[in-house]
Amino acid sequence: MKSVLSILLTGCLLAACGPKATDNKTLAEKPNSMFSDDDRSIAEGKGIGEVKEVTLNNPLDASRVQRGLDIYDMKCSACHQLDTVRLVGPGWQGLTQTRKPEWIMNMITNVDVMLEKDPEAQKLLQLCLTRMPNQNVSIGDARDILEFMRQNDGE
Repeated sequence: MKSVLSILLTGCLLAACGPKATDNKTLAEKPNSMFSDDDRSIAEGKGIGEVKEVTLNNPLDASRVQRGLDIYDMKCSACHQLDTVRLVGPGWQGLTQTRKPEWIMNMITNVDVMLEKDPEAQKLLQLCLTRMPNQNVSIGDARDILEFMRQNDGE
């Protein structure tokens, strides 16, 4: 009798301590008012950071491309190649075709938060096994790097 009573008591305790059904809603099931700005931005593929919207110009801005190349040479080339080969970090070729410009710029300017919260950035960390250092790149410089990446991808 004691064993049956202890089993029932244990079952009641576990049920009382478990999560409520409303706590188990996935992101997709939550009403829009329950999304944080970060959740929405991640779901849209834009990453987390100050960059919410980027307007791409066609043709490319040659002065931005040159500044982006200069920044790449100074801050990025030690870890990233311009083809698909992974050095320390992933190669850049094709990046502008697989990621939104906002995500790229947020990864450059807000790398620590991106690696903590963005699932795609976390996948890159698992692949490369090395955290991208915060290079203290400004939004303007990140835009120049993006323009250089677009040129590198043949846009």
